[in-house]
Amino acid sequence: MSARRFTVPLHGAFVLLTSTLGLLSYAAAQSLVPANDTVLHVFQGGSADGILPAGGVVFDSAGNLYGATIYGGSGGSDCIGGSCGTVYELTPPAQPGGAWVETILYNFTGVSHNQDGELPNGGLVIDAAGNLYGVTAYGGTGGCELFGGVDGCGTVFKLSPPSQPGGSWTKTTIYSFQGGLDGDLAMGSLTFDAAGNLYGATQYGGGFGTCNAPFYQNCGTIFELSPPKKQGGTWTERVLYSFKGGTDGANPNGGLIFDKYGALYGTTYYGGGISRTGQTTCEGNAGTGCGTVFRLEPPVASNAAWHEEVLYRFRNWPTDGALPSAGVVADEMGNLYGMTLAGGSNEEGAVFLLSPPGQQGGIWTETVILNLGGPVGAQPMAGFILRSGSLYGTGSSDGVYSAGTVFRLGQGAGGVGSYSVLCNFPAGNQVAEPESSLTFDKSGALYGTAQAYDHEINGAVFKVDN
Repeated sequence: MSARRFTVPLHGAFVLLTSTLGLLSYAAAQSLVPANDTVLHVFQGGSADGILPAGGVVFDSAGNLYGATIYGGSGGSDCIGGSCGTVYELTPPAQPGGAWVETILYNFTGVSHNQDGELPNGGLVIDAAGNLYGVTAYGGTGGCELFGGVDGCGTVFKLSPPSQPGGSWTKTTIYSFQGGLDGDLAMGSLTFDAAGNLYGATQYGGGFGTCNAPFYQNCGTIFELSPPKKQGGTWTERVLYSFKGGTDGANPNGGLIFDKYGALYGTTYYGGGISRTGQTTCEGNAGTGCGTVFRLEPPVASNAAWHEEVLYRFRNWPTDGALPSAGVVADEMGNLYGMTLAGGSNEEGAVFLLSPPGQQGGIWTETVILNLGGPVGAQPMAGFILRSGSLYGTGSSDGVYSAGTVFRLGQGAGGVGSYSVLCNFPAGNQVAEPESSLTFDKSGALYGTAQAYDHEINGAVFKVDN
């Protein structure tokens, strides 16, 4: 397969909130908050380092950080974009104020080298044993073609730590998507259930709908991967739902959450088919619709079909958000919170609340609780996390210096119902364009990744005090 360079269509547990967020206004913005971030690592690309982080970072029990990059590494030049991506580790300094040390744990090699994955497409998750799990958008044994070459349909991978300190990590492809009725182009973070099964999304495939044809086929899937019963066995994949486009969702985002009954909740970037004028205001690669929030209910009988319900269809500017690019979080009352990349009164995204109906079978109620843009940040590419009743997120653009922000909703200077900006990323020789979800350390500091540094599209890992 010859090297081909082009733009790749990559967009990015049930959690508890202690209070309901009220309607917010820009008057609460702390617009002059300084850039209080610390840069832990700047990606250099080439064969020795990754470039462009894929999602955020996760901690292990020893305080090391792990993440993936979409491109870079020594895995070969024949992958899409000219490089195949990496998984990296950042080790904290022995003394406060010292430098974090990066180690490349794995260089992806692509379909031309043992049918490996290529181009990681989402953050990693970690299990109790320290194994890392993630997805690649391309690669694997599937026969999916793009622009005349077989690039694979994507993979799910596992990286296992060495048995002895200083040893090599072991990478295993636990599933290769096949396209067609199966998924194609896995994206977003995976989710564990209590039994150790993994759940995730593919942006295309599934056998239904026409989304971004002829380059990609169908409108995406939600899948389950069950671990082998014996060590060394094969993981078992099952497609739980295939999106149809139109009034159904299209192109799911991953980052799913469970409720206490075992139902899954998530968002689709397109689909829904609703507009203000009778024609869709979000054409996109799904053809119709500004995105949805959905629920998947497990079957009563084993191996029966899961049931999908569209809880909400976004309507776009001026009264609603559009194009959610990440999943949702939920409080103990079952309210769902999330963000959209577009829409809102400023056309730069919105924060939404979905309230469940008072009785079974009723209609969920959506409220836009914050129109993004301006000092709080805009165009969020990732979802919320929460701590002590507050939601924490990133805006990939705007802020005081138009380089993005880290912000908090729910508990700020004005109390519950306000927002505060924790970091305004400045222009110049600094981090810009944060597009990942955030991660807390034990002290409450926040960690994430950004796509740019010093006006270069390369990426960095940062820390923000909270």
